[in-house]
Amino acid sequence: MNVVMDASALLAWLQAEPGAELVAAELASAAISSLNWSEVLQKSLAHGVEISGLREDIEALGLIILPFDADDAQQAAHLWSPGSGLSLADRACLALGLRHGVPVLTADRMWAQVSLGVEVQVIRG
Repeated sequence: MNVVMDASALLAWLQAEPGAELVAAELASAAISSLNWSEVLQKSLAHGVEISGLREDIEALGLIILPFDADDAQQAAHLWSPGSGLSLADRACLALGLRHGVPVLTADRMWAQVSLGVEVQVIRG
């Protein structure tokens, strides 16, 4: 695994949005937290996308879905700070990146402005 993806990055790829090409280049060596995967599924359902088989298709491309465990939960809690604007899902992604010592991919530009001890790669300028 070379990178951890946030839901926003994977959704950009799934919806062919700006930055999708950067996500595509990392997909075969990337992971996503199960918490962020749930967010991808929920947002897909909200847009009327059929999600049957989506997990199998994504995993066949190389993306690994990793459990959000107790250690990640503790790290995510430590990443919280008043006014940071980071949701639990955001912090789950960052915690996974910290645990594995790899950068995180996101479409959320705000992450690049917060010093969290993990490299943040924003997929769109």
